[in-house]
Amino acid sequence: MTNATSPTPRAHDGAPVIEVEDAARAFGATKALDGVDLVVPQGTVQGLLGPNGAGKTTLVRILATLLRPDRGRVRVGGIDVVTNPTAVRSIIGLAGQFAAVDEALTGRENLEMVGRLYRLNATHARQRAAESLERLDLTEAADRTVRTYSGGMRRRLDLGASLVGRPLVLLLDEPTTGLDPRTRLDLWDFIRDLVADGTTVLLTTQYLEEADQLADDIVVIDRGRVIAQGSAEELKNRLGGDVLELRVPIADVERTLSALAPVAAEEARVDGEQLAVPLARGAETVMRAFRALDERGIVPIELSLRRPSLDDVFLTLTGASHDEAAAAPDVRELTPTARSSS
Repeated sequence: MTNATSPTPRAHDGAPVIEVEDAARAFGATKALDGVDLVVPQGTVQGLLGPNGAGKTTLVRILATLLRPDRGRVRVGGIDVVTNPTAVRSIIGLAGQFAAVDEALTGRENLEMVGRLYRLNATHARQRAAESLERLDLTEAADRTVRTYSGGMRRRLDLGASLVGRPLVLLLDEPTTGLDPRTRLDLWDFIRDLVADGTTVLLTTQYLEEADQLADDIVVIDRGRVIAQGSAEELKNRLGGDVLELRVPIADVERTLSALAPVAAEEARVDGEQLAVPLARGAETVMRAFRALDERGIVPIELSLRRPSLDDVFLTLTGASHDEAAAAPDVRELTPTARSSS
């Protein structure tokens, strides 16, 4: 743990801060992680995406020394999480999916208590708590009990608790779940400020726009394995060109899929009358798509063209899980078999 007189250790500039090599972890017959590799440079935001049960939280818990990997090597700031977990805990902060704060204490008391757990003396704990409260715009509510806080205020306080130790690495496991849009945007700005100061952030999120806005690099994990990695733009470019969105009469859905099959780069998503068709690259492809609809006599009720989003990437790479199948849009392959079915 960090004491009051020694600064938080920092990695050398340019060196990897998080290193995961062939990490695996099983729970009974279930492989939560199955050979994950990951390297995160200092002062960056690493996004971690995947469907529920993909292994994201398991990886976060291993990095936080709350779980031991069954195999592989995991280091944070050059320190092995298995052989020296106490040293790792002194240089990380963790904010999980739910605010872990004591409702009977005030906001200030919560943060001072965390500071003392980091082995700061009373003076330094008060100073760090005051800094975190000010940075998170909680100074006016600092001396109210947490039970009077809104959900957004509790999430900000929880994040403040993870920062009292001035961590080298901040692990954020779906930190904005349940927040209103304004509070979510405020937290995005706060995370950007932390990274500008040199903090390294590992971010898991269900909000793909969040990863698009914040992450320097994104790893997509599914069934315990990394299935894609790159910047948001690189992942979007994997889908090819633009996405053609249409709404057609339900009777014309299959004819539309058939007409657009020759120009599609990936599977189309179908939700009732709504179709989203990733197109192959090039302006000529767009013109061919329009001509194909015209030749079939298909007149869309609505039609628009847009760049691929991370939602498109995510659904293409992972598909809808069995649990989500009833609620998620149908996914149709643009093949003769799919076109002939009804």
